[in-house]
Amino acid sequence: MATATWNGEVVAESDDTVIVENNHYFPIDSVHQQFLRPSETTSVCPWKGTANYYSLHVNGEDNVDAVWFYAEPKPEAAQIKDRVAFWKGVEVTG
Repeated sequence: MATATWNGEVVAESDDTVIVENNHYFPIDSVHQQFLRPSETTSVCPWKGTANYYSLHVNGEDNVDAVWFYAEPKPEAAQIKDRVAFWKGVEVTG
């Protein structure tokens, strides 16, 4: 079971993650939705496509753009569609 933890709370947990470039991509349904806040930020990966972001809001604190996902990944990255990954101090174990 993989877990993502930030600011004292488990924000996601799943036994069905996909690892790409050393990042666990969790099914979006495994993320505790109450912690997610929409973000306008985007970035581009040459082989995965355009990434979108969420910020985390946990126990009164924000972690801006700590969650990313590819809404329409390129064919080479199809395995991460409908999945999210974490960074910016989010601890992922498993």
